[in-house]
Amino acid sequence: MAKYIAKRISLMVVTFFVIMTICFVLVRLLPNQVPEGQGDYATAVKEMRAAWGYDKPIMVQYGIFLKNVFTKWDWGFCTTVGPYLQPVTDYIGSKLPVSMILNVYSILFSVPVGIAFGIFAALKKNKWQDHVISVLVMLFISVPSYVYAFIVQYYLGFKLGWFPIVLNSGTNWFTTSMFKSMVLPILALSFGVIASLMRMTRAELTETLTSEYMLLARTKGLTRAQATMRHALRNSMVPVFPMIISEFIGIISGSLIIEAIFAIPGIGSVFVNSIYARDYSLFMAIGMFYTIVGLAGGIIIDLSYGFIDPRIRMGGGKNNESN
Repeated sequence: MAKYIAKRISLMVVTFFVIMTICFVLVRLLPNQVPEGQGDYATAVKEMRAAWGYDKPIMVQYGIFLKNVFTKWDWGFCTTVGPYLQPVTDYIGSKLPVSMILNVYSILFSVPVGIAFGIFAALKKNKWQDHVISVLVMLFISVPSYVYAFIVQYYLGFKLGWFPIVLNSGTNWFTTSMFKSMVLPILALSFGVIASLMRMTRAELTETLTSEYMLLARTKGLTRAQATMRHALRNSMVPVFPMIISEFIGIISGSLIIEAIFAIPGIGSVFVNSIYARDYSLFMAIGMFYTIVGLAGGIIIDLSYGFIDPRIRMGGGKNNESN
């Protein structure tokens, strides 16, 4: 296991550097936006660009970038968002909480709903309830989250007026009014996750309920409910729990567009705007944040199988061969 973890971390580091290099080269190939005039802001931006080697070849710029990041943890300064010329890390730190709160609320809502409907569909296999849930699953998985965003925003927000169509502005993210304004983006992000968890839970639990050890449990005198709760659910959740981690990572990525639709001041909308505004430092910092989240999530998902079910071991080795 230790050898497998070390190998995966090494591959993650290599992959991270490859992605970072590609992103850096591609974004620096875009034309520079040099401020016009001789004001204090324009002068400061020009000096910052000169310090980061914007007037030098790309590989020289990349060397300066790596040196600043890994020796000073300096990702540069914001040039298109206010307050201008503040460190990128400070700006991202002020935007990250609202994005994470939205993502956490979405996964907390999606997991119990998706698993509960998946269990219900498995217990009602081949009945009309199962067929209805299967149709809904295909519908929810096939439609992107931003389409649901427009639907719930129009019907629940605009037509019925149940919820605000955009996020309420404020600094306290734990008030009732703020949570009410986050209901629509939470729903938009949750539909696809709920459908994926429903499908996985139904498939795994259906297979488990027809296994031989379930028949043995029933012959020993356990009722169907007892056998399901004690044996079937536990074994069927082995592939479902790691899926929750991958779905959470998917929610983080999907919130990029959702934040823009609902005017949520998180890093997702900032990341999209930084591409159009050619704010190189801001784009690189947020892009690498999403990259490391995705790569680390992949390792955590693989390792979680072994923690959930001790019979699963990663990386092969003599113990596996002897078994």
